[in-house]
Amino acid sequence: MITLKSQREIEAMKASGAIIAGMHIGLRDVIKPGISTWLIEEFGRKYIEDHGGRAAQIGFEGFEYATTVSVNDEVAHAFPRKGLILKNGDIVKVDTVVDLDGAYSDSAWTYAVGEVSPEVQRLMDVTKKALYLGIDQAQVGNRLGDIGAVIEHYVETEEGFGDVRAYIGHGIGPTMHEEPAVPHVGIAGRGLRLKAGMTITIEPMVNMGGWEVDTSEEDGWTVTTSDGSWSAQYEHTIAITNDGPKILTSQDPEFDAKYL
Repeated sequence: MITLKSQREIEAMKASGAIIAGMHIGLRDVIKPGISTWLIEEFGRKYIEDHGGRAAQIGFEGFEYATTVSVNDEVAHAFPRKGLILKNGDIVKVDTVVDLDGAYSDSAWTYAVGEVSPEVQRLMDVTKKALYLGIDQAQVGNRLGDIGAVIEHYVETEEGFGDVRAYIGHGIGPTMHEEPAVPHVGIAGRGLRLKAGMTITIEPMVNMGGWEVDTSEEDGWTVTTSDGSWSAQYEHTIAITNDGPKILTSQDPEFDAKYL
């Protein structure tokens, strides 16, 4: 069911989103060559709890961690691991969900570990731009297909990367995953019409190679690219309002000024 949020509910989600944003900002100083991905989990869990939130991924369908920490060709949902040490040139994707007194927010970010190659930096830049192109389409009266279409065209037609189909954005609140589904591919003018009060995530996952992905048979969670190419992801929780889309998980008020 799709729920339309009041301004009070949106402000509560923004407070939840501020916790995620603060965690991501803090990780900029944590993530560096030589650390294990378990350190990311420890930092993220402590940050969320110290700021009054609950790491909502813990216990979700049996998932045990506050964060997913996916490296290089891992697209999403990978476990944080004590034995996985980050190297210079890696990229790492960190995703988490915060519940603050019943208000949910969800955000993922891609981090460069040390110095990355120009090709990897372009992957990150394209994925982040794809997120914001999608956000720009999240306008009252537009349709879900408008979001997916602009992301798909930019990622695949303009930039030649793979736009993952298997994992999508979603409604959020009053639980982690709500209707509607928000694909990152689509046909402009098709799909559900967007209304003020909807709160959704937009979270493109972009591969250097093809869009196809596989899920680990061993752990049932870790998603990797089928061709071994590297992948990036950026995600914000947004509210659709009569004044345009509002980012509820902003890390950079100056960059996001028109969305706040």
